[in-house]
Amino acid sequence: MSKGKNDSLGKESLVWKSGNKKRLLDTPILSVSQKEFFSPEGKSGQFIVIDAPDWAAVIPEIDGDFLMVKQWRHGSECLSLEFPGGVIERGEEPAKGAARELLEETGRAARELICLGSVSPNPAIFSNRFHVFLARGLTAAGGQKLDENEFLNCVRVPKEEVFSKMGGPECPHALMAAALELYRQNALL
Repeated sequence: MSKGKNDSLGKESLVWKSGNKKRLLDTPILSVSQKEFFSPEGKSGQFIVIDAPDWAAVIPEIDGDFLMVKQWRHGSECLSLEFPGGVIERGEEPAKGAARELLEETGRAARELICLGSVSPNPAIFSNRFHVFLARGLTAAGGQKLDENEFLNCVRVPKEEVFSKMGGPECPHALMAAALELYRQNALL
């Protein structure tokens, strides 16, 4: 049995109210804060919150394949096969950011960009969202336009292979697994 109280609608009241926020660390890609929250019963607690820009990933389809990128990931010190994607710029709409990342990383544009959904990368500590799009009708739109420290290869991979390898050593990125699940739920129906 949970400890939450029932409200007049028969649902548990579990919403905490936010209080003061103290910035602990600022970096080019995220900031870390200590934030006070008050429980439904009024008890206060201090929690760490990571504020980062929203992220986007694009699942580009080509016939029975996906267009993916293989790149080095510094956190896990491994190569990772992923869908193209990255940080959404301040003020940029998620679809525009996804289209920009597709162009930068693959040199291709999509005739059709379909939103498959968005999720919280880790709602316990991250405040941002991860947006997933399906790209169809790809056309060549110039070469890759990679950032200074971005090195990646574009590869075409059969869909069945991606489904079988997701979560394994070649495809270890959890957000890519979430993207593939949104694809399975929405694009395969």
